[in-house]
Amino acid sequence: MNNEKLNSTPKLSIVHCQLSIARREVLRICKSPVYFFCMLVAPVICVLFFLSLMKDGLPTDLPIAVVDMDGSSNSRNLIRQLDAFEQTKVAMTTVSFEEARRAMQEGKVYGIFYVPKDFGADATAGRQPKLSFYTNGTYLIAASLLFRDMKTISVLAGASVGLQTGLARGYTEDQIMAQLQPIVVDTHAIGNPWLNYSVYLNNTLLPGVLQLMIFLVTVLSIGSEIKYSTTREWLRMGGNSLTVSLIGKMLPHTLIFTVVAFLYAVALYGFNSFPLNSGWFPMLSALFLLVVASQAVGIFMIGVLPTFRLGLSSACLFGMIAFSIVGFSFPVLGMDPTLQALSNLFPLRHYFLIYVDQALNGRSLFYSWTEYARLMGFLVLPFLIGKNLKNALLYFKYIP
Repeated sequence: MNNEKLNSTPKLSIVHCQLSIARREVLRICKSPVYFFCMLVAPVICVLFFLSLMKDGLPTDLPIAVVDMDGSSNSRNLIRQLDAFEQTKVAMTTVSFEEARRAMQEGKVYGIFYVPKDFGADATAGRQPKLSFYTNGTYLIAASLLFRDMKTISVLAGASVGLQTGLARGYTEDQIMAQLQPIVVDTHAIGNPWLNYSVYLNNTLLPGVLQLMIFLVTVLSIGSEIKYSTTREWLRMGGNSLTVSLIGKMLPHTLIFTVVAFLYAVALYGFNSFPLNSGWFPMLSALFLLVVASQAVGIFMIGVLPTFRLGLSSACLFGMIAFSIVGFSFPVLGMDPTLQALSNLFPLRHYFLIYVDQALNGRSLFYSWTEYARLMGFLVLPFLIGKNLKNALLYFKYIP
């Protein structure tokens, strides 16, 4: 079919063309299980997996080994106090450091707490005994949590010994505490005072998965038209207008992904009662803009690389990099300046900043308008590659 025949298609109303293409796209979605998996099954599995994985907020009862070389009532009391910590569980008590070391190497415990011989007597006599603790840094979260607990119990043990010694010498408790803790620190954790990992991670991991699925489905939808040589039929239904054709094609995707995104919000802020200090409207608006911005990026990808395989590969790569570069796992300000600039190329980065300002900190909407504007700015991307994409749709021949 040549261009003259394509251009001779009767002119129809834009709305009618878009609705016709949308109906055609719904049929394509229903016929392909890949769409069903990427749009519904994968997001639901991720919600159930991540929310159940971190339902307690923090890992609890992390096993450690205690090497008690003292065996006194003081050391046993110290071990009981350490075991009472929520994140720590004394899984084994031994007098052999080699046995504890083997247990750590075999992955049975994540840390070792070492109480030296004559600990109680030396502490009472003021001979400064040393409490030692070891953590397996291979397991970053487990090691950091256990390090915090073991360091805390060591400081408390020192304070307890100091208090008992001072009382024996006739000092008052106020006088002793002034020496043990001359400066009192008043700490306030803002945004996530519970230090809940689920609040910290799931509010960005789940939208990140959604962004990845949108990239893939958008590239898949347009790339499959090129692969199976149905692009001219698609364009003809849109009156040979790429804009009309794209809007009609993306409309069902937008509706489905928006519903999925809103269900994410219900799961996070409704059922799990995560912080939502600015109300529902700012976050629902951000989720909708994340959906359409991600679709725009997907169209841009297939427009730059108008082949099925390269388009999907670029979508996977770009979507996976987003988890590392948007700032929720490693702060953007700590990255190289080049990476700081590149982080702005990901819609998830701007959604994350909106989430921090609106859901966690409850700031006025005025302070986040630039991030909303940047999400809307991604809608310009399809226009930048419009000519290249249309040429690919009209003339590209797929070679298996």
